[in-house]
Amino acid sequence: MGDKRKKIYEALVDGATEGLSGNALYEFVLKRCPKTSSKKIVRASLLALTDPHLTDRNVLDTIYALAIKHRMDEVRVADDHDEEDAEEDKEVVPSVKSSKRRTTEIQAPAQQL
Repeated sequence: MGDKRKKIYEALVDGATEGLSGNALYEFVLKRCPKTSSKKIVRASLLALTDPHLTDRNVLDTIYALAIKHRMDEVRVADDHDEEDAEEDKEVVPSVKSSKRRTTEIQAPAQQL
């Protein structure tokens, strides 16, 4: 595990163990690891969820909720961006109709083998 991810992981576990959750936990992690991103926090959260030594159900639930919330935020931002791109890039594309002649031409070489 990388040093940065381990540091974020430790901040997540420490904050959740202290009873922080939601935005308070996110801010706590950002204070301890100022150069982190939401994506890195989600990855460190998943690491914490797979740690066999971390058994406190409340801590795991808190970290899980944080990971899901920030992962869904990333998906929503990407969806918004994709919709804008799709509207800008609309093009008329001709449809392709299959014909019996074309289908037999494609199948004929395969039958000869």
